[in-house]
Amino acid sequence: MNSSTVKQKILDALEEMPSDVTFSEVMERLYFLYKVDQGLKQVANGDIMSHAEAKARIKKWQE
Repeated sequence: MNSSTVKQKILDALEEMPSDVTFSEVMERLYFLYKVDQGLKQVANGDIMSHAEAKARIKKWQE
């Protein structure tokens, strides 16, 4: 996403959806966009882990 305002991002997302969209679909799309935005902020802040570290964490969960 570009550096537009949150309001503009929501309006853009709504414009891209079909006219018969449901509230549930709108909310799902907005939540997805929110989570993508949060993830991009984490990456920008250096809050990341390597693929090897992710695999090691998953392996611990499976034990």
